Amino acid sequence: MVDLEPSVTADPRARAATPLLSLITAQSMDEDYAHVARRRAAAGETTQRRGTPHRTAAIVVAAFGVLAATAAVQTAQGADEAQSSRTVLVARVVERRETVEQLQDRILALRSEVEESEQLLAATTANQVTAQSRLRRLQIRTGFIAVRGEGVRITMSDAPPGGELIRDTDLQLLVNGLWQAGAEAISINGQRLTVRSAIENSGTVVNINSQPLRSPYVVNAVGDRRTLQADLLASDSGIGVADLVTRFGFGFEMVNVEELVLPAAAPRTLRHAEPLPADDGPRDPEEGTP
Repeated sequence: MVDLEPSVTADPRARAATPLLSLITAQSMDEDYAHVARRRAAAGETTQRRGTPHRTAAIVVAAFGVLAATAAVQTAQGADEAQSSRTVLVARVVERRETVEQLQDRILALRSEVEESEQLLAATTANQVTAQSRLRRLQIRTGFIAVRGEGVRITMSDAPPGGELIRDTDLQLLVNGLWQAGAEAISINGQRLTVRSAIENSGTVVNINSQPLRSPYVVNAVGDRRTLQADLLASDSGIGVADLVTRFGFGFEMVNVEELVLPAAAPRTLRHAEPLPADDGPRDPEEGTP
């Protein structure tokens, strides 16, 4: 604010020397000028203050407009991105759903294959068990497998010196009687009897499986020891053996044995014969004829 008072009023000595009328007039004018100046200054400040809020409001409105425009642009961009992301997500979901359906179809196909394979395996296993059981029966029957079991042991020897010797027909009669009595496996002096075994004389000895044997002849027969002896003596062959023992004085002893071990017969190699497939050849008698 500008100081409008005259310089005469500022110096006390000048003020004292100034005439009273001049001092009153000058002081009055100075006060008027000062009053007017103060009013003008106040009016200018008010105008300036009144103009400032308008400019501030305009700036605020402009800034808000800029923010609103920016927000609108960002919102539009966000909406486009969201729509694009949603489209991509839907496409992925559809693709994954198709993949899942294909995998489910594959699972069903594999499950069906597994079931068929399990059925085939079960049938093959059953056939294998049947074949092994049949093979074992045939091996036992034909003598190509060692066996163990209860049965009877018969020791048959020549008559005293000067008497009769046991012949092949005598042993054949005894073996036939044991088969009829239910024997499952028979050996003579360690030679296992099979369907190919031959009991025949060669001079004064008996050959079994081409092996020369001499008295005493130890016959081991695996079977039910509770009935085997009685069934043997009740058979025609058993009666014939008993008659030979009585007539020629052969030594004869028969005892039950809790456990007998019979060796396997010597393996045979087919040189001229060829085995037929299972469906073409004769079946096991217990299973019936083809």
